[in-house]
Amino acid sequence: MFKSAAPGLIYLLFYSVRNVQMSVDQEAQDDELLALASIYDEEEFRRAESGREGEIHLCLELPPDFKLLVSGETCVEYQVSFLPPLVLSFELPVNYPSSSAPVFTLSSKWISRLQLTSLCRRLDELWEEYKGSVVLFTWIQFLKEEALVFLGLQSPLEIFINSSKHSQLERGRTDGAAKRVESAGAEKKSSSELDPRAVLEAEPHADLLRQLLDFDEAQRQKVFDSKVFCCGICFSEKLGSGCVLFKECQHVYCRACIKEFFQIQIRDGKVQCLTCPEPKCTSVATPSQVKLLVGEDEFARYDRLLLQNSLDLMADIVYCPRTSCCMAVMLEPNATMGLCPSCRYAFCTLCKRAYHGLSHCPPTVQELSNLQEEYLAGSEEEKKFLEQRFGKQVIQRAIEESFSMKWMEENSKNCPRCGCHIQKIQGCNKMTCSSCQQFFCWVCLAPLSRVNPYGHFNNPSSPCFNLLFQGVEHEEEAWSDED
Repeated sequence: MFKSAAPGLIYLLFYSVRNVQMSVDQEAQDDELLALASIYDEEEFRRAESGREGEIHLCLELPPDFKLLVSGETCVEYQVSFLPPLVLSFELPVNYPSSSAPVFTLSSKWISRLQLTSLCRRLDELWEEYKGSVVLFTWIQFLKEEALVFLGLQSPLEIFINSSKHSQLERGRTDGAAKRVESAGAEKKSSSELDPRAVLEAEPHADLLRQLLDFDEAQRQKVFDSKVFCCGICFSEKLGSGCVLFKECQHVYCRACIKEFFQIQIRDGKVQCLTCPEPKCTSVATPSQVKLLVGEDEFARYDRLLLQNSLDLMADIVYCPRTSCCMAVMLEPNATMGLCPSCRYAFCTLCKRAYHGLSHCPPTVQELSNLQEEYLAGSEEEKKFLEQRFGKQVIQRAIEESFSMKWMEENSKNCPRCGCHIQKIQGCNKMTCSSCQQFFCWVCLAPLSRVNPYGHFNNPSSPCFNLLFQGVEHEEEAWSDED
């Protein structure tokens, strides 16, 4: 009877021990997952509803001044603080950790499959070392803190830009010497060596450099948002999420102060003055920063004025002279005709009037009167422009007329009746206009009576009393002295 009962007893004992072990494993799993959930936030650690599956996003700890070296036609270095995470996806077997290791995959956007295979094998080795104990936290610590050293990847991490303008990770550098990292072609040749748990998430034609820089920027912003800063204007302490960082100078101000500062500058049309408020600092706000702070109407005005200022600096851009249009017009090299793409108005780019073909620009009265002064005072470049615009003959005539007008202003007077220029060579101050025969006084230019023209000089109440021969006497004295 005892002998027949022994197998059943052993069977019951086996299952009893098994159930106890399963209970211990389940408790260990729950404790481990609970600990991970308390250490890492939801973005880093995600647990499935079943409780046995999850994934951990691990951002590697980069040393200070870690750089990406972009190789191609030229070499450019970028300083980064963060790289896209390694993703450890796992599923816990029923008999973990007593007997079986977690089932896992390890994926990345920037580490090659051969390197991921090396990491997978190292995780297997760690399991063998800690077999019988929970191992997820040990794996996480290794991947976060030792993966770069394990793979021999140090600053600068090289990114290769190929001819199709896409980027891919080419090699890292250790102790100043280049260490080759296997390319996709090498991976195909050694596909038998690749671990199926190693997953490369990068798309074949994705721009890896852009992905790395975008991730680094996002993580920097996340860290900035969580810090506390003192505004340099109102001196109040606020979280980075409520502040603005000028990237060139790293000065920080609260959004409320910078918003008011930007709004005033935009209303005044000073869109080039949206700089850091720090005295003598020349850091300029980016359009994306301005858009986040001001309203839609203000940003539209800012965008329009910024575009206009940029166009004003371009030598091959002019504006349509029609006030109802004012569209920017791009010019052909060495062309003097502009054709507005909006209103189709053809105009001369020199004088801004209707296009007049190869003929020189007809000067206005005001332009003609100022032409001599502008031409004589201008540089060689300015003189060439005026000659191209008006022609040399027009300029020469303007100069001659200007000199004639200047001589007449200095040596003649205008008839008070017809305005004709009169030059006095000799004789008394009673003048007769050669054009209209009007008598007038040379001293005060008053018209004189035809009946008694000399009464003007004999009348004691006249301003020219006894001035009939003013100036003549001096000439006669000069002649007598010479004699």
